Order: sequence, then C-alpha cells, then structure tokens
Amino acid sequence: MVHAWDPEQYLKFGDERGRPFTDLLARVDAEAPELVVDLGAGPGTLTAALTARWPSARVLAVDSSPEMIARAESVAGIHAELGNLRTWEPPAPIDVLVSNAALQWVPDHLEQLPRLAGLLSPGGVLAMQVPGNFAEPIHTIRHDLAAEDPYAEHLVGVAHPASYDASTYVRALQRLGLEVDAWETTYLHVLHGRDPVFEWVSGTGARPTLQALPASLRPAFEAEFRARLCAAYPDDGRGVLMPFRRVFAVAHWSAGDGRTR
Repeated sequence: MVHAWDPEQYLKFGDERGRPFTDLLARVDAEAPELVVDLGAGPGTLTAALTARWPSARVLAVDSSPEMIARAESVAGIHAELGNLRTWEPPAPIDVLVSNAALQWVPDHLEQLPRLAGLLSPGGVLAMQVPGNFAEPIHTIRHDLAAEDPYAEHLVGVAHPASYDASTYVRALQRLGLEVDAWETTYLHVLHGRDPVFEWVSGTGARPTLQALPASLRPAFEAEFRARLCAAYPDDGRGVLMPFRRVFAVAHWSAGDGRTR
C-alpha cells in the first residue's frame, strides 16, 4: 500500500528526532572517508551533519520517498537521489553507511543486513539506529484502534514499523564477520502544543494508517486516536512526557577479513 511522506510534518520535532542521529554519529570512528551514504535520509536535514563531520567526503542522501528527496535536494553540500533500500547500489564501495530511523520500515531488514554490509569498503562502517518503542501506547493505541470496526477492513496490509532489540542486531552482524558496538537509549521527550503525541506519530509511525483510511472515516479515527493518546500521555501544564527507546549499532569489518577495495 503506497503512502506519501510530509517533510514539514516530520520536521515539527526536528530537535528530538535529531538527537539519536547525533548520538549515533558520535560513535562512528572514521577519519577520512571518501564516500558517505545516508540510506533512508528523509528530508536530508540530518545528512548535513555528515558533510560537516567529513567535509572532503562525497555525501549521498538516499530515500524512497519522492517528497523527502525533493526536500533533501535543497540541503547544501549533499547529493540527494531516489532509491529503495533493498535494491539501491552505490557508485563505489561505501566508507560510512548510515541508516537512521529507516530500517524499521523494511519488514525483512534483518535479511537485508548482509547486502548492506557487502556495500562497505574494507574498514567501512555501518551505523544504524531504529526505534524500539513499539510496545508503548503511541503504537499500541494505533494498532488496537485500527483493528476495530469500521476501520479494520480498510487497514489490511497497511505498512507499520517494527524492530528488534540490540542483542538481535549484534548477533546478526557478528555472523557476517563484523565487529559490533551496540546499545539502547531511552529518551524522555517533553513535548508541547496541542495533541503533541498525535502530531509526532502522524508524521511517522501512524502516517500510513491515516492515509489508508477513506476520507469519510479519517476524521472519526483521528478524533478517537487523539483522545486515547491524550489519556495515555497527559499534560500537567508543563508538557507531555513521552519516553522513546532507541536501538543503535555501529559495525565494521574485522581485521584480516580478506576484503580489498
């Protein structure tokens, strides 16, 4: 089921969404990479940090969303191109491959890790981050409401994000011969504004669900979704507290793995 992304909606919480990218990048040890790729780059605003970190590198922002790539094309210092994570091929071996909050949208992304690792140059680094909060109300409320009538029949097969814990990624990457540094962090975001949790999730995890509904049903779904989210994430006048667990892994080829550029 095809859905479209809205860069401006996504960027409403740009600071909060950017923190995990910054934390991921801080653990990447690469001195002078020639080719740096942000796979699943979204609007490219975070990709700009890669050009600041490695100004002499060629930096590519790749995303499967035409709307996101159109936004990324306006970001100075990067080259943006449309590409599917499963099939996109780089112009050369990649020295730093970043995938930030993208793999959760690929149902078979564990099976994609060998292909992604194979895109790396000798000594290349794969740095990934995925949300790990899918058992939280922000997602379970959407899931439960989507299973109710009259919505359920319209939401069969709709895209939804999913991920694994850090140990699963460690073992999957180790089996490929990579050395892995993995960790988990739970951020406690303080959100402000009217229905901020709905505004957050409507730009990411719930967007395919909302777009799949017919126009006649969407307002009622949104109203009930907002009400349940407000009950789960109350505002006491000082902002809404929203815990957000993230899963990180930074992997590189082991010494003596036999790979040559």
